[in-house]
Amino acid sequence: MNFYILTLFPDMVVAVMAESIMARARESKLVNIYPMNIRDFSADKHKKVDDYPYGGGAGMVMFCQPIFDAYQEALRRIGHEAPLVYLTPQGHTFTQQMAHDFLKYDALVLLCGHYEGVDERVIEEIVDFQISIGDYVLTGGELPAMVLVDAIARLVPGVLHNEASAGAESFENGLLEYPQYTRPRVWHGREVPEILLSGHHAKVDEWRLSQSKARTERIRPDLL
Repeated sequence: MNFYILTLFPDMVVAVMAESIMARARESKLVNIYPMNIRDFSADKHKKVDDYPYGGGAGMVMFCQPIFDAYQEALRRIGHEAPLVYLTPQGHTFTQQMAHDFLKYDALVLLCGHYEGVDERVIEEIVDFQISIGDYVLTGGELPAMVLVDAIARLVPGVLHNEASAGAESFENGLLEYPQYTRPRVWHGREVPEILLSGHHAKVDEWRLSQSKARTERIRPDLL
């Protein structure tokens, strides 16, 4: 899986993706992450990428030209068409199902906005998906982009050492994940549920499903 991230802060992406599971996935070439600095594609001699919005208002708006040219270069490197995902609070809320859906592509281009966003015309021209990671506003699209990369990449076969773990997690079956326990058996007077020590796998599975349903009903009834 290949991710091309159009950003004003490529070092930010590199730093986060150089650790833990994502670092191992990149080393094994299961996942490739290519940050691309939008400023490198600015036609302005000072590498300017934004200006004041027409009609007035606070903040700055990113130009069409450097974003468009950066996307065209990403497609040239990929060698074929690939969807452009714009990270924006106005987008559809990202879900686990979306992460699975994006796996059908061998490459994705992610656009990280900044300031007051990007010129609407470039959205109309080249953006395929507008995605939000929640109903709040961040200073830029880099963190949402990395959330998408992490959520999608961990579903790539071989990225997780235990492939079964991904299938048992929250949202995979429309429910939140059941409670998990490890050693010691008793901690601060709280004991591990006896059923988990029984060795009866069918009953353990039944207990876990009931716990998932109860937890979902209590915390996220909207999922039901």
